[in-house]
Amino acid sequence: AGGGPLLPDSVLYEIFLYLDHVDVLSVGLVCQQWHAVARDEFLWKELFYRYYRISREVPRHPAAVSWYDEFQRLYDTIPCVEVQALREHNDQVLHLSFSHSGCLFASCSKDCTVKIWSNELDISLQHSSNMRPYNWSYTQFSQFNSDDSLLLVSGVFVGPHNSSSGEIAVISMENFTLLSRVRNKPYDVFGCWLNETNLISGNLHRIGRITSCSVLWLNNAFQGIESENVNVVKRLFKIQNLNASTIRTVMVADCSRYDSPDLLLDYEEQLAASSTSTCPVFDLGSDSEEEEAKPKQTPEPVVQELPDDGGVTAEDGLQQFFDDIMEGRVRPAMTETELETKVAELFVRNRTKPPELNLLSTDSNSKTKYLIFTTGCLTYSPHQIGIKRILPHQMTTAGPVLGEERRSDEFFDSLDHVIDIHGHIIGMGLSPDHRYLYVNSRAWPRDCVISDPMQPPPIAEEIDLHVFDLKTMKEVKRALRAHRAYTPNEECFFIFLDVSRDFVASGAEDRHGYIWDRHYNICLAKLQHDNVVNSVAFSPVEQELLLTASDDTTIKVWRSPRAVRIQQARKPRPRKLLFSWLMNQKS
Repeated sequence: AGGGPLLPDSVLYEIFLYLDHVDVLSVGLVCQQWHAVARDEFLWKELFYRYYRISREVPRHPAAVSWYDEFQRLYDTIPCVEVQALREHNDQVLHLSFSHSGCLFASCSKDCTVKIWSNELDISLQHSSNMRPYNWSYTQFSQFNSDDSLLLVSGVFVGPHNSSSGEIAVISMENFTLLSRVRNKPYDVFGCWLNETNLISGNLHRIGRITSCSVLWLNNAFQGIESENVNVVKRLFKIQNLNASTIRTVMVADCSRYDSPDLLLDYEEQLAASSTSTCPVFDLGSDSEEEEAKPKQTPEPVVQELPDDGGVTAEDGLQQFFDDIMEGRVRPAMTETELETKVAELFVRNRTKPPELNLLSTDSNSKTKYLIFTTGCLTYSPHQIGIKRILPHQMTTAGPVLGEERRSDEFFDSLDHVIDIHGHIIGMGLSPDHRYLYVNSRAWPRDCVISDPMQPPPIAEEIDLHVFDLKTMKEVKRALRAHRAYTPNEECFFIFLDVSRDFVASGAEDRHGYIWDRHYNICLAKLQHDNVVNSVAFSPVEQELLLTASDDTTIKVWRSPRAVRIQQARKPRPRKLLFSWLMNQKS
């Protein structure tokens, strides 16, 4: 009673079966038996594996001290109790982001406002900025800088002749004034902070019908304040896009944090870290031993390599290609789209700066960061993750605008690493330690062939949540499943996910948010809304607090059963009965 656990009925039933042989004669004996049960590791281990349907070969969470505590963690610390619904937005709510201190969070919406909320016991609205005076159509993304003094807000900008691209605004958290605005094209680049005062934006230049060039820019947040003699913008990378693909959804990972992760997801690495014997890595997503024995179907991450041209220059290659066309040696006949792609590939062959070497051997003590983004090579729908190393000297707007160490004939930068997802990517998120990248995707049919980049393959309704280790560039667990999406390729939109120390959460089009345990790869909770759930956000200082944002115009606040009990215990108890008793005594 009081401080004891609140167990589900099915678990209580298991415990009663366990105690069924005991002749319970008194409350004291019951307490003694419960005390024994609470310390019975074998019982709690059996209950854990049976109740959560986990393979018994999966080890216990490395931070758990007992199976009882681990059982208690999973049923009592999941933020699955709705405690508040915020209805100040009057249109679809698209994105949520917490400040690093956890004291504030921001929300973006189709009503074209960005709202700042105070995260107290009862959450309250602190400020609202309307972006319509700046010709914005809606706000779509926000991010606090590392010291929470500035807020990056990304939105869709309506330009001349109703053309739409993106724009990024920087808002001061001291007085909520607008400090600067930066163009961002396409708008779903979103933008992100590189450090406290510099942010990354994108631009897109069309070269042909399906060929383009993405340029990623580093911008100073205080562009209207800096001297005109100081650079406020600098080109980071210029990357060629083929087959109608573009760079989108940029984010930055800090490599210096890899060797002190909050949670190691590879079981062998867990055991090595705790100086115990090694064991095989188990596939958690399978339903049978036969399925576990099968190799993973997800393509292995591959490093992008420049084609071997045998010493032939780009000019010679192009001339040879054109001669082959004129003399009929190109068979079968190429379509206009295939011809454009082939010419673009030949043109860029010797005009691209080579990739950085030894990407996987990054010094953990260095200040190197990774720029991560979605891209592609086969069609316009994002189906690859590109990774580009940002070196320390590139993290400032000082220096030559067009970058250092680039020959005059090096027009483009190559990607340092590419992860192929074989599906439409609809969401990405980093773990708090930046060691793991979580990716929402909707798979293409197996063995599908893309003949027209403007007609990508159909995508699955099931959403796969992949997990990649950025230290090894490999997928470390079988994709998580439970959530679904229904829109086709041309209408597919971003569904934001978030990762805490122990949990990962995501929105979905099936009117629910979902929470999984990162270690056991199991779905723990479904959080209901009345429409599509676009975004989720854990408090960075309290993972038992989760926010969900939906097309139903609401932001819901979810806390764990334990947090709710603690919150209720702190509230003053009503004194009405005591007052009535005293009055009766006087009379």
